[in-house]
Amino acid sequence: MRPNARKNIVYSLILLLMVVVVYTYRTRDSKPLETEGETEVVGKISLNGQTMGTTYNVTYLDDSGRDFKVQIDSVLEVFNLSLSTYIPTSEISRFNQNDTLVYEYPFMYPILNRSKEIYEETGGAFDPTVGPLVNIWGFGPGGPEMKDSVDIRKMVNSVGFDKITFDETQLTKSDSAIYLDFSAIAKGYGVDVVAKFLSDKGIQNYLVEIGGDLAAKGVNDKGELWKLGVNRPNEESSSSDIYNIVALQDKGMATSGNYRNFYVRDSVMISHTIDPKTGYPVRHGLLSATVIAADCMTADAYATAMMVMGTEKAIELDERLDEIEVFLIYGDGDGGYESFASESLKPYLSFPLE
Repeated sequence: MRPNARKNIVYSLILLLMVVVVYTYRTRDSKPLETEGETEVVGKISLNGQTMGTTYNVTYLDDSGRDFKVQIDSVLEVFNLSLSTYIPTSEISRFNQNDTLVYEYPFMYPILNRSKEIYEETGGAFDPTVGPLVNIWGFGPGGPEMKDSVDIRKMVNSVGFDKITFDETQLTKSDSAIYLDFSAIAKGYGVDVVAKFLSDKGIQNYLVEIGGDLAAKGVNDKGELWKLGVNRPNEESSSSDIYNIVALQDKGMATSGNYRNFYVRDSVMISHTIDPKTGYPVRHGLLSATVIAADCMTADAYATAMMVMGTEKAIELDERLDEIEVFLIYGDGDGGYESFASESLKPYLSFPLE
């Protein structure tokens, strides 16, 4: 082969290699990833779906562009087989129909154990056995209306987390009328389960949300802490009507409130938050309780407890416990709002307290 011909071949190969390198460089950050109904950029993945009667949204950063939707759906499906009261054959449903349960799945014992700790820490304000009272007051499947001819005081006698005993293998009730319902903590726990799944896959930056309960780790695609809005506590407010914004750093966050889930009877607002001790809906000025904790299960349970306790007792609880931070919104008595935040949380809020 002549020298000029050999040089032309070499130059052609080099040119082709350069074209491939440039094309790869230009497209590496914009290669489409096909997900269910979505197109995302490799590096930032967004997934969503249905679970626990609500929706979930998961966003994470992964240079490999891995799509974990099928695995996340599978994890949540098994989770519901353990803890959903809407599935007649779930573990919790079988326990509610009987007096004893031997666990099949790994979710029951951790949620029982954490529930007991928070039940005791809040003096019974958080109580997963309050479900029958919630249903009687019309916040179950039957719709928003108090049932007639009900002896609330008698029903209260069959409420109390101390009426069940459990260990790492089984659960037993001392009163056959006891009914467990983890709706005030299960979404937070589900968030933690999905978050652990992502961490186990090596994902270092993510935001997991189920029905408004959240867990954040690392940073977003802009290199900033994940920022999450706290809604204005008004029944007419939209999801974009933000009262404040929290920058969440490697923690879980949950918000509970009375301003949307209620009905009016005889000119009296009936709240969906039922006091387990009295059996009646709470009546106080606390409108919204946001709790930040190391895990979302803890945040979820304490947010519910604070809505039972009211503003003053919620602040007292915050001052007593190091494991939580809180942001409370309550009425000022004149139709406006006031707020309270833990001192350690204030640097993470976008707006000064009103």
